[in-house]
Amino acid sequence: MMFVKITLVGLLVFMMVNLAFAMRVMLKGESNQKMSKFIGRRVLASVIIVVIVLIALATGVITPNPRPY
Repeated sequence: MMFVKITLVGLLVFMMVNLAFAMRVMLKGESNQKMSKFIGRRVLASVIIVVIVLIALATGVITPNPRPY
């Protein structure tokens, strides 16, 4: 269970780092090829996060909060 949480936090940090690199490339005015590489990595990380969360919910590794009503 802790492994899933550590992996998710690591992927979130990876997303933020790639977003910062893409912003740096955009502000410097470099080629769009480099910026699209960083944005693509960020999108891939978010897809992996969603898949991990869905698998963890389906297998019972993590449990959602109960409904309030």
